[in-house]
Amino acid sequence: MLEIITSDALPARHGFFTRKGGASSGIFAGLNCGAGSSDQAEIVAINRARAAEAMGVAPQALVTVNQVHSADVVTVAGPLSDRPRADAMVTATPGLALAVLTADCQPVLFADPEAGVIGAAHAGWRGALDGVLEATVAAMETLGAKREAISAVIGPCISQAAYEVGPEFLDAFRDEDPAYTRFFANGQGDRLLFDLPGFGLHRLRAAGVGQADWVRHCTYRDSERFYSYRRTTHAGEADYGRLISAIRL
Repeated sequence: MLEIITSDALPARHGFFTRKGGASSGIFAGLNCGAGSSDQAEIVAINRARAAEAMGVAPQALVTVNQVHSADVVTVAGPLSDRPRADAMVTATPGLALAVLTADCQPVLFADPEAGVIGAAHAGWRGALDGVLEATVAAMETLGAKREAISAVIGPCISQAAYEVGPEFLDAFRDEDPAYTRFFANGQGDRLLFDLPGFGLHRLRAAGVGQADWVRHCTYRDSERFYSYRRTTHAGEADYGRLISAIRL
């Protein structure tokens, strides 16, 4: 049985899928939708087909890109034969589901229901700092959306209590804007704790979207429901699954 987290703040058919209900086994146990993982390709295809069915679209209409931690956005008008290198998508085409894959990074889903425009973004710290969220909003505007009518929701991602970083990480943010130090708390020794969803919400609200929210689920803390790159790294495991989050008109 698939487990799908939704938000009342997002006025479009959508889902932040947990790892439950998939066909993968071993370290990937559950709904691993990451073709870039070392999981069996045919099993990943089964998992993606299950997610597509839950979204009410054909498997080829569940559109993903080759995520590279960039601020690049692709405008999609139909199923993609090749996955472009980008980290966000927008569309005004009914029947398409835009999907992003994550394992601690922020999956962010966007909708302007009046304009009939949706978006999806993969926003890790680098993409968020470089402007992928703002770029997604701007791309939606080119399709007729109005930013004050856009609702954006951040799905399950790593929380501040679990996101330990070094001082050089803080420097990258402080160099961009000294005010960004407020998204860091003191950890052990010279370690700091970074508030990724807090930063994402700040950037969304500063971009002028009508509503921005976070579902408040931490991928690192809940191993039964979520994959986590950082948890896998700490456990010394060879690889990790990818969660899928999708939205459609």
